[in-house]
Amino acid sequence: MKPILLTHATGVLANDVCNDLSILIEDGKIAAFDPASSVGAVEVDLRGRTLMPGMIDLHCDALEKEVEPRPGVHFPLDFACAQADKRNAAAGITTVFHALSFANHELGVRNNAFAADIARAIHGWQNHALVDNRVHARYEVTDETAPEVLSALLDEGVIHLLSFMDHSPGQGQFRDVEAYRQYLARTYKTDDAALDDILARKIEAAKGALQRMQALADQARAGNVAIASHDDDSPSKVASVDALGAVISEFPINLETAQAAQAHGLATLFGAPNILRGKSQSGNMRALDAVLTGVADCLCGDYSPAALLPSVMRLPELADITLPAAIALVTRNPAQAVGLMDRGEIAIGKRADLIAISNLGNLWQVERVWSNGKQTLSAHFDQR
Repeated sequence: MKPILLTHATGVLANDVCNDLSILIEDGKIAAFDPASSVGAVEVDLRGRTLMPGMIDLHCDALEKEVEPRPGVHFPLDFACAQADKRNAAAGITTVFHALSFANHELGVRNNAFAADIARAIHGWQNHALVDNRVHARYEVTDETAPEVLSALLDEGVIHLLSFMDHSPGQGQFRDVEAYRQYLARTYKTDDAALDDILARKIEAAKGALQRMQALADQARAGNVAIASHDDDSPSKVASVDALGAVISEFPINLETAQAAQAHGLATLFGAPNILRGKSQSGNMRALDAVLTGVADCLCGDYSPAALLPSVMRLPELADITLPAAIALVTRNPAQAVGLMDRGEIAIGKRADLIAISNLGNLWQVERVWSNGKQTLSAHFDQR
């Protein structure tokens, strides 16, 4: 692969924005800034474009919809992985953790065997991928059957992030039974009898959840797989997942819990679509309020990876923070949270995961993407 020289870019560095920046890429890494010599390099003029690190999405549910766009309608897994890969590249996401739910009682793609097949398909597609595709396994802790499946996937090296979620009613995202029933009814289009059965089984299975979580957490830590907790709703919940070795608190539902997570050294994660829409779909803490109060460490695409870039680019105005600080929420911070120290910022020696973006009518769009130094996407937009 020939060296690449990116010229005349407005570069977003870790703590500064540098005008008319030139960057030399060699062997997939950032080799030099404004190099004295670049003989043999392929030049790419980025005049009028902003260059930033490729985004890192720790929690993206969108692949489930690529596999099952309608209830009971399934596409071939290689096809679904290919479509999700292209969508993430077009969104400027160069490292994506596809969030797959292992929740056998919740039907569809959240059936454990089906979710395991999707996880292996992600791993298998990577040889053809435009970006770095990884697996975020979400374990519904009231499911007694998932640990055996997850343990096998951990042994195979297919899982890159493991999170614990508890959607039983009365806590977390669903603070009452009716809210949970409505969610299941909307999502799975099932009848009252089936909903009653799911709820009864969840309540009974919750009794052995902690032991199952402990066993999986021990295995994940032994394999250097990062651990997260989902929808933490109290400081005591944060303390319990911290004891399991969690390093990320996903979607803490209120300020007190988010502050507790940071106090325990957990990185907090909120959804970027929440910023674009201005509210949480569950009525919990708004992502913008988390940024404003300083308790948001990372943002994710959640159910809409395309929302990540426009949300982040609005933050300097919405939250009165610098552009590098806003960009860090989707680059350096998530990289550090899961131990990917080779990426997440424009710095010498870092992996050349980069995106060039343009502001078109106050909407930021991705024009070029480099993944590990290779250009994997190029689009042309009329700048008028």
